[in-house]
Amino acid sequence: MPASAAARAHADDLADFVAASPSSFHAAAEVARRLEDAGFASLVEAEAWSLAAGGRYVVVRDGAVIAWVVPRAADARTGIHVFGAHSDSPALKLKPKPTTGRFGWLQAGVEIYGGPLLNSWLDRELRLAGRLVLDDGSAVLTATGPLLRLPQLAIHLDREANDHLALNKQTQTQPVWGLGDAASADLLGELAAAAAGVDAARIRGYDIVTADAARGAVFGKDDVFFASGRLDDLASVHAGVTALVAAPSDTAHIPMLAVFDHEEVGSATRSGAAGPFLSDVIERVQRGLGADRDEQLRALAASWCVSSDVGHSVHPNYPEKHDPVVQPVLGSGPILKINANQRYATDAAGAAAWHGWCDAAGVVSQEFVSNNAVPCGSTIGPITATRLGIRTVDVGIPILSMHSARELAGTADLFALSRAAEAFFSA
Repeated sequence: MPASAAARAHADDLADFVAASPSSFHAAAEVARRLEDAGFASLVEAEAWSLAAGGRYVVVRDGAVIAWVVPRAADARTGIHVFGAHSDSPALKLKPKPTTGRFGWLQAGVEIYGGPLLNSWLDRELRLAGRLVLDDGSAVLTATGPLLRLPQLAIHLDREANDHLALNKQTQTQPVWGLGDAASADLLGELAAAAAGVDAARIRGYDIVTADAARGAVFGKDDVFFASGRLDDLASVHAGVTALVAAPSDTAHIPMLAVFDHEEVGSATRSGAAGPFLSDVIERVQRGLGADRDEQLRALAASWCVSSDVGHSVHPNYPEKHDPVVQPVLGSGPILKINANQRYATDAAGAAAWHGWCDAAGVVSQEFVSNNAVPCGSTIGPITATRLGIRTVDVGIPILSMHSARELAGTADLFALSRAAEAFFSA
């Protein structure tokens, strides 16, 4: 079916969101900015919190962000509805002493972050983005315009390139970004500093990654497709932000958005889902409502987590890689992710709850399960369920080109996911 005007508008706003979020740190900052513009109050972890009934709050930890609404009738036993997602994507990450090169080329020394489809990073313009930590301990964000390119070897010099393309991760993934003598100075650091408006001599540390410089776009017959970098998982982050802004202040539970960093490398960091960020925030919210330990546990037992991350659409050129019966496709709704070995946290109770929220939103959902011979990945859902004991269901949108520098989604699915998230917050 053709994408609706509302779905196209949602996708266009997602394109703006992705453009403003080339790194996890930028994504967290953009989430906070949008929520603050909607009336959410910014909190600092090192300061005391005073939480008022009906209040809306947001707190950032590095590349992660958590925001919530305190219902007017909330008390010590009020449960929480957590919509979880992640802010990072596979990329190339700058190493120390990043300015390299030879034969008159300036290159960037990079390390592989996560599990990117390396061939997708070839022959496209890339940005640098991330954070710089300065000599006084402060952190500033930096993002360049199109700066780098990873050029592919011409077919004349590799006649079998179309038969097999395997890149050496050390020697063949170093992008070019200029011409000159790499030994002259740390010129790449100077460019990152200039983009942030600071003196390069003040930089004491950095976390900087590459991102596709092209803007997301709606295309295809009847505008059914949307392509962009970092849809995994900014599509979910954007849906959660959109839904939380619309969340009412009279729900029977606390609507909460939790966006984690480092999912693509295992989540075992202070800002990852396996770290303490979510449990820290929940405990402080519950203490602010006067909860003792028994009441905290009772509230968690009455809580839900919807873990939203992308999943695989059936690929028309590789149908053998998918389950022969359960075959989600772009444009047919968000997906419920199921795995017998608990790589996803969905169980029967979670499936029933998810379908109820989708029904409330007027959204059709699809199931996703892997081919038995092609094991699936995992996501933050099982981690959150294990850490907190919250009932958890894993969902998302189906995409193609997962972990590519530019991924493909269904325009209608993006909007449908945000509507389901809104129903989850408002239920």
